[in-house]
Amino acid sequence: MARMGIKQIAALAGVSIATVSRTLRNPEIVSEDTRKKVQKAIDESGYKPNKLGASLRTHRSGNVVVIIPDVTDPFNSGIICAIEQQAQKLGYSVLLGDTQNDEARAKQYAEMAEYGQADGIILFSHKLPFDLDPNKTVLEQIPPLVNASEATEHDELPKVLVDNYSGACQATQHLIELGHKRIAVITGPFDTNSTQERLRGYKDTLFNAGIAYDEQLVCEGDYQLDSGVNETEKLLLLKNRPTAIFCFCDDMAIGASKVLKENGYEIPTDISLVGFDDIRYASYITPTLTTVRQPVAELGRIAMLQLHQLLNKSSAEKLTVLPLELIVRQSTGPVKI
Repeated sequence: MARMGIKQIAALAGVSIATVSRTLRNPEIVSEDTRKKVQKAIDESGYKPNKLGASLRTHRSGNVVVIIPDVTDPFNSGIICAIEQQAQKLGYSVLLGDTQNDEARAKQYAEMAEYGQADGIILFSHKLPFDLDPNKTVLEQIPPLVNASEATEHDELPKVLVDNYSGACQATQHLIELGHKRIAVITGPFDTNSTQERLRGYKDTLFNAGIAYDEQLVCEGDYQLDSGVNETEKLLLLKNRPTAIFCFCDDMAIGASKVLKENGYEIPTDISLVGFDDIRYASYITPTLTTVRQPVAELGRIAMLQLHQLLNKSSAEKLTVLPLELIVRQSTGPVKI
C-alpha cells in the first residue's frame, strides 16, 4: 500500500484537508463526530507509524518542546543531545525552540504546547514565556513545564539546576590557594539566577579568605565569546590589573585567552584563567582550561524524566540541584611575585 498522507485521510473521512489538520492539532476544537470520522479513516488506512491516531485517542502529540537561548552554544548543544536521547527512550520527539534571547520567539515556541503541537515544555530561561494573570496560580495557567539550568522566580515549578554557588566557591578558592588576591570575574547577565549565585560564591569565598571585594574587578558579560574578549580588554587597562580572571562560562574564557595572548601575557605565568562549564574545547585549547564541570548529560536526562512524570500525572521533584566539580588543568598557576 502506498504511504498514506493527510490528503488521503481527508478523502476517506469525507472532510477537508484543513479539517483533518485541525483535528490532529487541536482535537478539542472540533466536534466529536468529526474526530470519530478522522480516527476511523486513520485506523482503516493502515498509516504507519500511527502517531496521528494515537494523538486523537489520547489528545497528545507525542512531542515536547525545548526552549533554549542559543543552540550553537557548546554547553546548550550537549544538553539538547541528552534530552533527545532520553526522550526517544520514553517515546517522545523533541521540538527545538531556539529563541536567540528573543522573548517574542520564546512565546511563539511556548504556544506550541498551548495549542496541542507539543505536550509539555523544558525551559532553559529565567523568564516564563507566558502572560500571567496575577490573580491565578502559575500552574493553572501554563502547560506542563520543567524549568532547567536557569531558574525562574516561580518556586511552584519543578526545577533541575546545578549548584552554581558551590562551583564558584571552588574556582575562587583554587585561585586563592595559588596566592591570587586580585581575582577578576567576567559574569553572565546580572538578572540571571546563575550569575547571582556564582557572584555570591565568589564574594563569600573572598570574604572568608580576608580579601577585600573590589567592584572594579567585576565585569558583566553575557555568556558569549565576544563579551570575554571585550571585558578582558577593559580589565587589562586597570592600573592595578588582576593576576587571575574567573569567567562564568568557558566561551568567555576562550575569548579572554585570545586577548591575553595577543597582548603578550603568558597563561598562567602572568595571569591565571578559569572557566565554567567544561565544554569539549576546554581541554583542547592551549593552555588547557581549568574550569568548573557541569553535569550536562545528567541535567538534560533528569529534566526530560521530570517532564515525563508531569505528563503522566505523577509528582515531579520540585527542586533537583546537581553538584559541580572543579577540573584543574594548565591555565592556572601560582601568582607571579
